[in-house]
Amino acid sequence: MRKAMVLLASLMAGMAFAAPTEGEHAAPQSHLEKEEQDVAGYILHHVSDSNEYEFEIPLSDNHIPIHLPQFGIPLRAGVSCEPRPTPDGHGKAVPGWSEGCLDLSITKHTVMMWLAAVLLIGSVLLFSNRDKSKLVPRGTSANLFEMLVLFVRDELAIKNIGKEEGPRYTPYLLTAFFFILFMNLLGLFPWMATATGNIGVTVALALCTFILTQIAGIRAAGLGGYLAHLTGGVAPWLWPIMIPVEVLGLFTKPFALTIRLFANMLAGHIVIFFLLGLIFMLGHPAVALVSVPFALGIYLLELFVAFVQAYVFTMLSALFIGMGVAMAHQHHDDHGAEGKELGHSHDHGRAHM
Repeated sequence: MRKAMVLLASLMAGMAFAAPTEGEHAAPQSHLEKEEQDVAGYILHHVSDSNEYEFEIPLSDNHIPIHLPQFGIPLRAGVSCEPRPTPDGHGKAVPGWSEGCLDLSITKHTVMMWLAAVLLIGSVLLFSNRDKSKLVPRGTSANLFEMLVLFVRDELAIKNIGKEEGPRYTPYLLTAFFFILFMNLLGLFPWMATATGNIGVTVALALCTFILTQIAGIRAAGLGGYLAHLTGGVAPWLWPIMIPVEVLGLFTKPFALTIRLFANMLAGHIVIFFLLGLIFMLGHPAVALVSVPFALGIYLLELFVAFVQAYVFTMLSALFIGMGVAMAHQHHDDHGAEGKELGHSHDHGRAHM
């Protein structure tokens, strides 16, 4: 909501300033349209993934590109997966699935994921309390790290999954939380990129939660109880309606995780670039007096959003895993209710005898 309001206000301000007066001719309008296209292309170029890692020099049009390795694996015999020039003439690309190639090229967002993984492993090795004789870690960083770990374990894992099964899934939740957090924060530094602004990355993270949720459900209730849960506990003649609904519900959860993280991280960066781009679109330095403070405010808000989105993804993952674990309790309760009904009927028949 906040992003939509800011974007709407920015668009209205841009339209108000860019509206031509009665004495203007068509030439300034065409120049303005060109500036808008340049700003839009600049924004899309910086938020999208690419096979080049660029180090831009401030206050200059020069940049230092680093071409990342490109390679693919042929899926069919006789297929060449060598990089080919793109249709627009900007660089080369490996052929895709339709041409029988599995593209495993290193991209900008891949580098960001590797860097986030290094930061995650380094944080665990550096801030973890290895001296078991000391119950309280020393140092501000170690105490902050312990606070976040305890928060994920106590407030997310145990409260959503349970005291018995919660600690079992805490390592995954901690890994997801810190991995997403580091990827979100890296995008706020110069010359970096936000890997979570790539829908492919968020799909992979959501699939990890989806697979673990199904494993938790099967492990807790058994394969029979898991399949019985897909019927919704209704009469057999309603199964053709209930089973598709339950199966669809299984996939709406990872879909929500994917879109929520992707849209929130991408939208914030687009708003920042758009606010700064108003300076060039309107062509007057005075616009910077308004757009730069607004962009700074959104930037500081994105720092908060980086933590919030890592928390939301982890919390929803814990909630979905807890729902899978709860299948076992529901399955046992159903069997217990059936046993009580049978016992009650048996006792009632014996009383009549």
